[in-house]
Amino acid sequence: MLDYTQALQGGILIGLATWILLAGVGRIGGVSSIASGVLTTRRQPSPWRWFFLFGLVAGGAFFTWLLQAPSVVMRSPLILVPAGFLVGFGTVLGSGCTSGHGVCGLGRRSKRSLVAVLVFMGTAITTVLVASLVPSAAWWESVLFDGLQWLLGRQ
Repeated sequence: MLDYTQALQGGILIGLATWILLAGVGRIGGVSSIASGVLTTRRQPSPWRWFFLFGLVAGGAFFTWLLQAPSVVMRSPLILVPAGFLVGFGTVLGSGCTSGHGVCGLGRRSKRSLVAVLVFMGTAITTVLVASLVPSAAWWESVLFDGLQWLLGRQ
């Protein structure tokens, strides 16, 4: 059970934070909606959004330092950039993200959020299965760079 202690504590903190946001500001703790209100052209003048986003980054950095989390290998930008666009597209298409639907929506017994979470999970499972069958990112990167060198060297 000790292996899951940090995950349990994190889940309790996420639940507590979303409850405080709902009770204090009257807003759902969907990160994509909060970030959208800050980063899009239709900005909404709400300082709580900035505090929320700052808390996400600062809290993550603080607890990484405090708990001495293991370092993570940085992935290639050729993988990260398209992945970021796909995640952004998915949150727009799904009208929210996993924090909004999975944490807050399911807690409010929203049928729409249940369907969204089932689609998220099905997509994640399918992605893992497909990714285990395709060549590694390093192979795709080498194919891309070799193809570009061949194309540019040919002219």
